[in-house]
Amino acid sequence: MRQHIGGLFLRLLGWRALGEAPAAPRCVMIAAPHTSNWDLVFMLAFAWHYELRPRFMMKHSVFVGPAGWLFRRLGGIPIDRRTRKGVTDQMVEALESSDELLLLVPAEGTRVRAEYWKSGFYHIARKAKVPVVMSFLDYGRKEAGFGPAIQLTGDYRHDMDAVRAFYAGRLARYPAQVSPIRLREEIEQDFGDGSEAGGGR
Repeated sequence: MRQHIGGLFLRLLGWRALGEAPAAPRCVMIAAPHTSNWDLVFMLAFAWHYELRPRFMMKHSVFVGPAGWLFRRLGGIPIDRRTRKGVTDQMVEALESSDELLLLVPAEGTRVRAEYWKSGFYHIARKAKVPVVMSFLDYGRKEAGFGPAIQLTGDYRHDMDAVRAFYAGRLARYPAQVSPIRLREEIEQDFGDGSEAGGGR
């Protein structure tokens, strides 16, 4: 039923799906570019079309009453910031304890332009030892799909170069609000600070 609903929604709005669904049963899935609340609607429609059930993080406080039931059904995972475990550790624990979990993360972290992407997706994938799958919405061509699953190396610049190459030319709903694809850790690694890979390039 979900597959038919998602496919019908996309056809009515003139969108098409490209490529195959990701094969990795557990992964961190980047959702980009992200400049509109419509991004989640389209992403869920495409997920249903591919018969996928991605999960995404939400504040625990919204999971009350009928709204909480709905958010859980849509794939929401409650995040409790009051606990001693940080968001990254909570998501790593969820991935490690699941046989199948596609964790959808809007890596920009905001719908308005910022100077850097949030690096949470990177650290979650590295700690949980799962691949990163890149998903995209291209409002210019009305296309969406998935890229290859990549295993992060800890060399921030090398890994992010692959991410930048994949998203080059993908048009957001509001292009002026797109954040540049880069992490603060890339700069720190270039100067030899906090490197996981033993130094910058």
